[in-house]
Amino acid sequence: MIAMSIRMQNDSERNGDNGNRSTSVITRTKAKTKKPNLYRVLLLNDDYTPMEFVIHILERFFQKDRESATRIMLHVHNHGVGECGVFTYEVAETKVSQVMDFARQHQHPLQCVMEKK
Repeated sequence: MIAMSIRMQNDSERNGDNGNRSTSVITRTKAKTKKPNLYRVLLLNDDYTPMEFVIHILERFFQKDRESATRIMLHVHNHGVGECGVFTYEVAETKVSQVMDFARQHQHPLQCVMEKK
């Protein structure tokens, strides 16, 4: 054990430490979370899908009350497009898929799309 401690001392003298211990600084980086991108889910007007069906879609898939659903449906009817809600990518994609599938099952040409906000 004595030989080992002498060797360690000699090694540190060779490195110019003169036996002083060096210190290290350990820093911790804080992970910054980025807010996810948001996407608008839009309904597009067509001349065939009944207004009542659009209201049903808004109530069922976007949890709108009857008054809000009617207001959005009229906006889609009068302006050609209307916003149903704003969601993260995965949620918006799911909503679009659900609306499109439901419309096809009921043989309506209703179009639902998403766009980055």
